[in-house]
Amino acid sequence: MEQVRLGIIGIGGMGTNHVNNLLKGLVPEMRLSAVADIRQSRLDWARENLPGDVAVFDDGRKMIDSGTCDAVLIATPHYLHPEFVIYALEHGVHAISEKPAGVYTKQVREMNEVATKSDAVFAIMLNQRTNCVYRKLHDMIESGELGAMKRVNWIITDWYRTQAYYDAAGWKATWDGEGGGVLLNQSPHQLDLLQWLCGLPKKVRAFCHEAKWHDIEVEDDVTAYLEFENGATGVFVTTTGDAPGTNRLELTFEMGKIICEYDKLTYYKLAENERTFCMTEKEGFKKPDMTCIEIETDGKNEQHVGVLKAFADRILHGGKLVAEGDEGIRGLTLSNAMHLSSWLDKTIELPFNEELFLEELNKKRAQSKKKEDKGIVFDTEGTF
Repeated sequence: MEQVRLGIIGIGGMGTNHVNNLLKGLVPEMRLSAVADIRQSRLDWARENLPGDVAVFDDGRKMIDSGTCDAVLIATPHYLHPEFVIYALEHGVHAISEKPAGVYTKQVREMNEVATKSDAVFAIMLNQRTNCVYRKLHDMIESGELGAMKRVNWIITDWYRTQAYYDAAGWKATWDGEGGGVLLNQSPHQLDLLQWLCGLPKKVRAFCHEAKWHDIEVEDDVTAYLEFENGATGVFVTTTGDAPGTNRLELTFEMGKIICEYDKLTYYKLAENERTFCMTEKEGFKKPDMTCIEIETDGKNEQHVGVLKAFADRILHGGKLVAEGDEGIRGLTLSNAMHLSSWLDKTIELPFNEELFLEELNKKRAQSKKKEDKGIVFDTEGTF
């Protein structure tokens, strides 16, 4: 096999973006062989705009069964991600899921269990892990040079969305169709990076404001407090209602502070470990000596294309994935804990009760209202 034949299930905004990347030849070891969607308008678009050798199906399972694909990319509404991954893996077809891995961890855990029994490759589209800034920070943390983490603060409010964005599709911003708002749609990237860099917290207390800035059912404004096993604390703030927004990650370690902002890493490096300095310095107001350093990176940030290149490389050559498929449950664990904390108005300890979460989610789903699907597909290129 010289190229992986990829089929894409769901050709809405993100699915169409992947289609275009493949047609541009940006993933040399992969070619688009098929697409599937249940909406007639998207099937018509595919037949009118895609090359004749790309098969078009009105159901993702039919596409998987057809033999036209070695692998599939699932870009459907969130509840369907695990269902299609499971079907593909059980039929010997490699699978990569868009984020999030699913809506609730119980369903995703079942998907991961199927993956352990399959010889097919399973990956997830956590494309922010390709960003040179976060990769370099991850390497620095893993090396131990920063010492123990003391504090993390992430304000990620540059996910601004208009009402038109939410009105475009019938499933968007509903509990029954999407399963959540900013925590499930925009911020899974940062929630994954948060746990990738810092590990999962042991406690979460969150305040998820529903329909604060938009006419929707789900949360569009979130503030969460985190406690980690080693005593470190954190605050995570996100919304789709701020303009202009901010994307600033600040982490404090024993050896100083690192700020990620404007695609740069700035390290305020202490001359000695703060804990040692605190306990040995004789002057009450003195601070450790500090040097400000702009950390160099390799400058590479391939995003979705990089994830697909690695997916093809694993299939063809046994290479390393950007993110193994079973890792998707970790960021989802954070968002589920935040939702549950807000719904119950209490601090949630991890691991939480997955049955209780599903019970509370289903209460929301039972009250969910059907929306008109306007069939609008926005261009998502460059949105990351």
